[in-house]
Amino acid sequence: MKVKIKRLKPEAKIPHRQFDDDAGYDIASAVEIKIPAKGWALVSTGIAVELPPSMEMQVRSRSGLALKHGIFCLNAPGTVDAGYRNEIGVILANFGENDFQIHIGDRIAQVIFQEPLHPILEQCEELMPSVRGLNGFGSTGKESQS
Repeated sequence: MKVKIKRLKPEAKIPHRQFDDDAGYDIASAVEIKIPAKGWALVSTGIAVELPPSMEMQVRSRSGLALKHGIFCLNAPGTVDAGYRNEIGVILANFGENDFQIHIGDRIAQVIFQEPLHPILEQCEELMPSVRGLNGFGSTGKESQS
C-alpha cells in the first residue's frame, strides 16, 4: 500500500522511520517558530498527503520532546482523514517553564497509519448492564457507589 506525499515547501521533509521496526514515522517542522512557555502554536510541516480511502493518519507526540521539554501534540492523536489534501499542521503545546525554539527540520511529532473501523451505529433505548455499571471517571478498582 502506498501513501503519496507532496512537498509544499522546499524545506519540507518526507516523514520517515528511524528503524525498520518502528511503528511511527517522524514528521518535521518546515518553519522556525518559538512556542512560548505554557502556550501553543500550529507548526507547519510543509507536506500534504494522499491517503488511500481505507486509511487514516494519526499525529502523535514524540516521547523525547514530552519528557525532556514538556512539548506535546495538543490534540493527540490528531486524525488526518483520507479525503484531506491540505498541508499537515501539528498543534504543539509547551507545558514547560521556558520558551521552546523549533528549527526547520526538527522532528516535532510522529505519524501512525491505520485502517479505521466503520461500525453501524444503532440508536437504542437501553444498554446491557456491565460489571462497572454507571460508575464514571476514576471509579475502576473502587467499590460501587450505587
